[in-house]
Amino acid sequence: MAALNFQEIEPDARGKVRDLYDLGDSLLFVASDRISAFDYVLKDSIPFKGEVLTRLSLFWFDLLADVTPNHLISADAADLPARFAPFASELAGRFMLVKKARMFPIECIVRGYLAGSGLKEYEQTGALCGIDLPAGLINSSRLSPALYTPSTKAAIGDHDENVDFASTEKLLGAANAALLRERSLAVYEKARDFAAQKGIIIADTKFEFGLVDGEVVLADEVLTPDSSRFWPLDTYQPGNSQPSFDKQFVRDWLSANWDMKGTPPQLPREIIEESSAKYLQAFELLTGQKFIPTK
Repeated sequence: MAALNFQEIEPDARGKVRDLYDLGDSLLFVASDRISAFDYVLKDSIPFKGEVLTRLSLFWFDLLADVTPNHLISADAADLPARFAPFASELAGRFMLVKKARMFPIECIVRGYLAGSGLKEYEQTGALCGIDLPAGLINSSRLSPALYTPSTKAAIGDHDENVDFASTEKLLGAANAALLRERSLAVYEKARDFAAQKGIIIADTKFEFGLVDGEVVLADEVLTPDSSRFWPLDTYQPGNSQPSFDKQFVRDWLSANWDMKGTPPQLPREIIEESSAKYLQAFELLTGQKFIPTK
């Protein structure tokens, strides 16, 4: 599902993956099967991706409820507003009714392992977001303790920018900056320990938080293959790039087959199918449930 089929209901905002509908006192989030990489929304869609993102987020919201409140109201089709009810079968499994939140303008990134842009920054500077790290770390080294490395939020087509903690204090105020750091690390640590029991390493992830009636809540998606790096625990080997259950698989194909000029090429059918299989595998390993499409 690259986009919703009911064109007569235009979303009030469209992100890289999600369509957002303003319901007045709440919001309707709908996850499509679109996939983004290198700040581009690709032409291709990944079957079942939106449903995996939604159902995994719901799973984590429930599991992490003792660590942080969240913005979820309902994911039950019976609670859809009347104008969306005729499309309940299309929306089932990929929507969330959520509270409106005043979002903080940062991505709350937690890194438990050195990879991606974090590895590149470390190799250049020996530090990460202003945090000095020990010498001699290598690709996929475990970071202990995990690091909170926030970034700014960029518009579609632009790049997020890693910032140091002092910068978030200027943006948010010292109290809010400290709370988001504490909350992000607590959520990551509980999720990391849970996932390890299921055979998955959560190498890094990003969270978004907002304010609802003065309370800080976890919002948007959480701990999905789009927002996290998931590695298989049984093949983990520092010094190399790790196989993954997330969209790194698509990034790797693009890196090998695109010069990063112009728009990205279309994905081969086998890459689309294998990417979909990886999303489903992540869902099944983490939840312990067989993935059965809602529709």
